[in-house]
Amino acid sequence: MQGRLRSALIGIALSLAAAAAGARTLPLPDTLISLASEQGEHLLLESEARESYWPLSIYLETQQNGAYCGVASIVIVLNALGIEAPATPEHAPYRMFTQTNVLNSQTEAVVPQTVLLRQGMTLDQIGGILEVYGVAVSVHHAADSSVDAFRLLARQALATPGHYVIVNYLRSAIGQERGGHISPLAAYDADSDRFLILDVSRYKYPPVWVATEDLFRAMNTMAEPDALDSSRGFVLIAPVVSPQP
Repeated sequence: MQGRLRSALIGIALSLAAAAAGARTLPLPDTLISLASEQGEHLLLESEARESYWPLSIYLETQQNGAYCGVASIVIVLNALGIEAPATPEHAPYRMFTQTNVLNSQTEAVVPQTVLLRQGMTLDQIGGILEVYGVAVSVHHAADSSVDAFRLLARQALATPGHYVIVNYLRSAIGQERGGHISPLAAYDADSDRFLILDVSRYKYPPVWVATEDLFRAMNTMAEPDALDSSRGFVLIAPVVSPQP
């Protein structure tokens, strides 16, 4: 059983690695570890919290434009949760969330598409759009949290089936190029104290392992533009359990 598990993990990791290797992604700083590397694959195989990795890797997709990192992250998580999706004529009779059909009149009340296309979305808007689809959401601004609290909560979520974490962070704070970004986390390795980010700008960076303290510092930055003057942070997502009759 353990051998089959390792083989499956290796297979999925290698498929993601091959996709990254086939693209002309930007170079990584020494502080980040690519999943496409031997060390990155080893971290995945040895990670203690990786329940989220399986479903997220199946539905991982690339953001369709520079402002849609939040939209792509939400779509991946909703598909992984198995939430009933809107009709998709191009895939009829099958249904799944896409970066087009996930936005509707209800999400428009959270953040208008015209604003989203111009500047992306904030941490609270990520939570607001997810709530439209009836999932349990907990939004945590890094300025109101701590690195220890983040590590504990994110690790617990990644180790629990059906629970997910989306992070909003400043790329330059972890040695990548430029501004704010949003992507889901997929795993946590305790020995190295690193989280695996499944980067939705797959044309730019591969999935990477980042040190917990570095990631928290990158989240503990001010979002721009941000009328509420609040920090970036992380969102915990879980399915809503229907009450027993």
